[in-house]
Amino acid sequence: MSEAAVSALDAHLSDEQRALLAQTAALAATTLAPIAAAGEEGRIDRPLLHALAEHGLLGRLFQRAGDGWRPDVSALDLCLIREGLARGCTAAETAFALQGLGTFPILQAGRPEAIDAWLPRIAAGEAAAGFALTEPDAGTDVAALSLRAERDGEGFRLTGEKIWISNAPEADVYSVFARTTEGAGARGLTAFLVPRDSEGLGGEALRLLSPHPIGRLTFDGVHVPPEHLLGEVDGGMRVAMRTLDMFRPSVGAFAIGMAHAALDAAVAHATARHAFGRPLKDLQALTHRLADVSARVHAARLAVHHAASAYDAGVRPVTQASAIAKLLATEVAQEAVDAAIQVHGAKALEHGHLLEHLYREVRAPRIYEGASEIQREIIARGLFPRVREERA
Repeated sequence: MSEAAVSALDAHLSDEQRALLAQTAALAATTLAPIAAAGEEGRIDRPLLHALAEHGLLGRLFQRAGDGWRPDVSALDLCLIREGLARGCTAAETAFALQGLGTFPILQAGRPEAIDAWLPRIAAGEAAAGFALTEPDAGTDVAALSLRAERDGEGFRLTGEKIWISNAPEADVYSVFARTTEGAGARGLTAFLVPRDSEGLGGEALRLLSPHPIGRLTFDGVHVPPEHLLGEVDGGMRVAMRTLDMFRPSVGAFAIGMAHAALDAAVAHATARHAFGRPLKDLQALTHRLADVSARVHAARLAVHHAASAYDAGVRPVTQASAIAKLLATEVAQEAVDAAIQVHGAKALEHGHLLEHLYREVRAPRIYEGASEIQREIIARGLFPRVREERA
């Protein structure tokens, strides 16, 4: 894209926001990508966490404020950081996002002693965090969670299993959601802070299509002291939803960053590669498909920024706007990567090629933090109450 086109497409952003996006993308491509390339897929990249801290990105998530800590990033800035990182280094984007997702429940609902024990280490890139919500029989349906939290004196003991937990089983600390009241659905869940070295906590790594670290956690009577309670007993759903409301629009930003990386690769290849005596960019069948995808990527990006801006403006709930943003962005990102691969041909299928990597990365966001089908259900539920009200 030309500088003029970029400026026009970013006209709704402030100068500071455009600079944040550009600087983050440059940092990801020039500094963070080589560090990530030296890491091992499926493992927490500790040097990458240190680099994210060293260059101030983790400090944008968490900042010391007087005697405590507070989030120091708006939802829109979070989206711009995630988009910029994804354009240049998806591993850095994932490491950054997982630190935020796993830590935000501690930051918003933890006891002061728990915050003081963990936030400095996480913000410095010295400890990795995980968000442990999903179970084998309960994913999007949070009300069906069955990990048991039973009273043990003033604390609790956790028994059960979590699965498809990012950064598991290597994370140093987890925000864990467990059932404290049977038969109460979403109202019977409580959030806990659980360090990795807790007795009875086990786990194993899982290999999925996407290359980031993910695994299973097992809880065999894991003791949680009262100071590790996050929020109130049976108030875990509020802790989870406040976290997801903050981070869900930025999942769309991650997808948009990957879509832009794929489109940039497609444009560069179509410009340089010749077939039948002319560059690929002169083939209308190819360029019109890229044009259609580019238009939808831009529309989805605006939906992401709208949802984040609504959150920053204090609008609650932002469920509908977030669902629209995540649905549009993650679906079109998959299409963008697929179109870019089609432009490149077989070369893009080679292991290690940027587009082969993006193809594996882009699939998961259509599932986690609410699958596309669930986002459609949320959007539909928002439509029909309005119809009933208008007919009343």
